[in-house]
Amino acid sequence: MFIRLLLLIVVVAFSLTGCAATRSGPSQADAKLPASTYANGSTTQSGDDFLNAEPQKGLDSGFDADFDDWDAPIKLIADPFEPINRGVFWVNDKLYFYLFKPLARGYGAIVPRPARVSVSNFFSNVATPVRVANALLQLNLTNVGTETYRFIVNSTIGVAGLFDPATSVAEVRRAPADFGQTLGKYGFGHGFYLVLPIVGPSSLRDGTGTFVDSYVGPVRYAGLATEDLLLVRVFESTNRLSLDRDTYEGIKRDALDPYLFIRSAYAQRRLAQIGEPVYNLNILQAPVFDNEFFNPLEWFNLWQ
Repeated sequence: MFIRLLLLIVVVAFSLTGCAATRSGPSQADAKLPASTYANGSTTQSGDDFLNAEPQKGLDSGFDADFDDWDAPIKLIADPFEPINRGVFWVNDKLYFYLFKPLARGYGAIVPRPARVSVSNFFSNVATPVRVANALLQLNLTNVGTETYRFIVNSTIGVAGLFDPATSVAEVRRAPADFGQTLGKYGFGHGFYLVLPIVGPSSLRDGTGTFVDSYVGPVRYAGLATEDLLLVRVFESTNRLSLDRDTYEGIKRDALDPYLFIRSAYAQRRLAQIGEPVYNLNILQAPVFDNEFFNPLEWFNLWQ
């Protein structure tokens, strides 16, 4: 029954969108070396003089001085389980190239892009309660109003969320919010970096947030069997990946270490989404807890 519903969504979306190193010789500076450069006073240097010559300390010290003020890059997120994370990253990489991406390309070859965009709009509209709930928890009434307005407009004029007139006509854009972001607003740090199987980059805080959000989304309460719920997730992920323009391929091609690049990009993206903590609930900020040894929230980097 549910598979028929998914096929109906795709068919409706399809119909509504109307789709059918080189070598060089002696340098000019070397040619102008004074005769006093060599130990025997001549303008040429013998093999013995070359071996016995003292190193030019001035050049070495000058070279080292260039790095005296150099600071190592700041690590934006702790990664104590990097060997394990790299192993999961390797598995995800293989699954991406040999399973998920080919599946998404095959799906994209069958379903026209406008229809896939409508499917993406539908799932985004269904997830509105998650964003509203987190905006409420963050006491951000502006985003609550924005998401409520978008849901009403897109659910009616946008034909059950298949279209997004709230953005295209009213220019009211989505206000992303999740429980990991909510925890960040209240001062909770990442904890440590995690690479989750299939899901990808996350952290202790954001992984917890994703788990909580999964119980807020209305899809879980649609009365679906477990296999049908899993099918919905696979379908949504495949549709989203089919709209991607080979972002991961570009990272693999250009980055020296894709793992480090993605870890840094993830931490920077979440920092931009959360910003500075708005509310401070660290009740352990008392003199006795100033030392990180006595503060449980500091043991796992759970406080910013």
